[in-house]
Amino acid sequence: MTDTEAGFQKGMHVMKEIYSTFRLGDMCAVYLLEGDTGTCGLTLLPWELKDRLTLEGWWNIEPVVQMKLLGDAYPDGFSHGHSMRNSATVTGLVFREQREERQGAVLRVTTVLEREGVEVSHILEYTEGSLFTVQYTRLHSRREAEVGVEMISSYNLCAFSGLEPELRMEDLVLHRMQSKWSMEGKLESVPFLDLQLEPAWLRIGANSLRFGQVGSMPVRRYFPWMIAEDRKYGYGIGIQICHPASWQMEVYNRDDRIALSGGLADREFGHWMKYLKKDQVFETPPAIITAACEDVDGISHRLTSAQRANLDKVPEVERTLPIIFNEYCTTWGNPSEENMLKIVDALRGKGITYCVIDAGWHIQNGSDWSDIGDWITNQKQFPNGLSHVARAVREAGMIPGLWYEMEVAGEASRIFREEEYLLHRDGFPLQTGHRRFLDMRKPRVREYLRERVTENLRQCGFGYLKVDYNDNIGIGCDGAESLGEGLRQNMAASQDFFRELRQELPDLVIENCSSGGHRTEPSMQALASMASFSDAHECNAIPVIAANVTRAILPAQSQIWAVLRRKDSEKRLYYSLSNTFLGRMCLSGDVCGLEEWQWRIAEEGMAFYKRCAPVIRNGRSFRQGPHVDSYNHLRGWQAVCRRGEDGAQMLVVAHSFEACGNVVEVQLPEAGGHWQISGEFHRKGISVELREDRLLLSAMEAYDGAVILLSC
Repeated sequence: MTDTEAGFQKGMHVMKEIYSTFRLGDMCAVYLLEGDTGTCGLTLLPWELKDRLTLEGWWNIEPVVQMKLLGDAYPDGFSHGHSMRNSATVTGLVFREQREERQGAVLRVTTVLEREGVEVSHILEYTEGSLFTVQYTRLHSRREAEVGVEMISSYNLCAFSGLEPELRMEDLVLHRMQSKWSMEGKLESVPFLDLQLEPAWLRIGANSLRFGQVGSMPVRRYFPWMIAEDRKYGYGIGIQICHPASWQMEVYNRDDRIALSGGLADREFGHWMKYLKKDQVFETPPAIITAACEDVDGISHRLTSAQRANLDKVPEVERTLPIIFNEYCTTWGNPSEENMLKIVDALRGKGITYCVIDAGWHIQNGSDWSDIGDWITNQKQFPNGLSHVARAVREAGMIPGLWYEMEVAGEASRIFREEEYLLHRDGFPLQTGHRRFLDMRKPRVREYLRERVTENLRQCGFGYLKVDYNDNIGIGCDGAESLGEGLRQNMAASQDFFRELRQELPDLVIENCSSGGHRTEPSMQALASMASFSDAHECNAIPVIAANVTRAILPAQSQIWAVLRRKDSEKRLYYSLSNTFLGRMCLSGDVCGLEEWQWRIAEEGMAFYKRCAPVIRNGRSFRQGPHVDSYNHLRGWQAVCRRGEDGAQMLVVAHSFEACGNVVEVQLPEAGGHWQISGEFHRKGISVELREDRLLLSAMEAYDGAVILLSC
């Protein structure tokens, strides 16, 4: 028997104890200590299950932080190349102390580990009354020599699911949100057994599912979001990483417990390394983590509740979730003074708050999107300048908005050839297709954007900014210790510019957009009033995508398209408008050509939306209906119920697809009384009926939409 084999057989008998326990509302943080090695680990449980936690079984405690220092041995267990976890850095970490601090309603638990002059502090923060924890890691080098870091986690939870001595792999399920352009947020639920996370007979072979995203579009392929569920005990751990660049999550197994870790994408996955000089400190992106005896929608609500603070930081006009009009699906990238003034006249008095000029205002000499970056107004299209249109919008009682893709340069622009403004890789300007990327770290770039963006918005009188971002930096850029660190620094500088915009223009409403939904992660949401949910402008799958995205961002910050066409039937108009009740209503389309009866439906929808806005802003959502497999060939039905914060109101947003059946039956939660219908929005012919705890919608055809407001 090898030393490795003997060591892991010893895991059957290793001394394990509970070092400390903290009650965090309805959650419990349990810190574990391994007597033989001094390793200090952390697990998170619902409070009601804390007494079921067992230390028995064939497993070892993992430390609260996973990291890898340059020069230390890489991990064994056949994992080198698909994981950097449990390297010699980790086995050499020594637990030094744990500090508990209380500051007002905030509890902060700091667990300090050491390795040869490097201090590693894992911080867990909990605010009284909240449904989640915030966790991150701080690295402080005290070595005389420079320290290279190849991997460091924001969190590492061990002992999942530790409610019985043996690992019950058949009870465990991993939930992830897949994402691709115009099909964001599809829920993927996979049993751990199908991920081959079951331990081998001698517990020496490690396996890790490492997934994430590489580049500057943090929501691409996957959202930085996951839930690990124990179906036998009906609880799950939900995690969301707050980071605008490359990130990773890992689900790891070597023995009879699962470990969950994540944060920055490491050297293997994201080309990231960082060097620290003596007394230099590095802090990882935070992760939002919760544990509860709830289903996927319930745990998602707990995660997104961390973003509720965003709603208190937006301009005052945003408090009532006002309605947006964006002309992109009206002119398709060809706005002008002439057509904008017609649009303004069509929207006058309709109850719309924002009127946004989208892409195309900057076009020079018919060069289309390729001249982005110079941001000079097209004088042929806007002979009196943008300020003339902005004033007309204000005079019509709306707030004017303007589109930018301010972090890039198109190949027809002047700045595309100004290499000192651009990101480089291997000494060459970093280019994808016809775009290059501005180096947001450089003072000259920031000054340029102040002139072309901030001052243009200020001088023209715009009160709304749509920030788009339509390509990906990829593994990173020059100018730092590694390509991945260059990327991290550049995206941090980009976020600093967002903060500067909010400071310089405090009443500015900012929309976070990136090819639709490629930036819908918590750290970007904290810098904006709302985000574009998707580029699914007119797709039938809009309500499915909108419901998906609700698991990762707040509906109050999720802007959803309703593109109205002159050819639209009554049914299509109700379908399109009802989509927007899953978030923020954004109208576009043929507003200058709609007939009177079509405008009546649109205005009915807008008026009803305003009635429902308090529930949309402050509520809790759960989805009903069969799983949707194909987004291009929808079948069945979907209903999203959103219950208001006080429990006295509930919004039901229902959509039917192909083969939906004659009746859509929605199960209602207990109300402490009887639910009553207080408002409806749907086409004539659909019948709505309450039967005790069920809502029945009859005569719904394929691609019908209906919105019902209930009260009790």
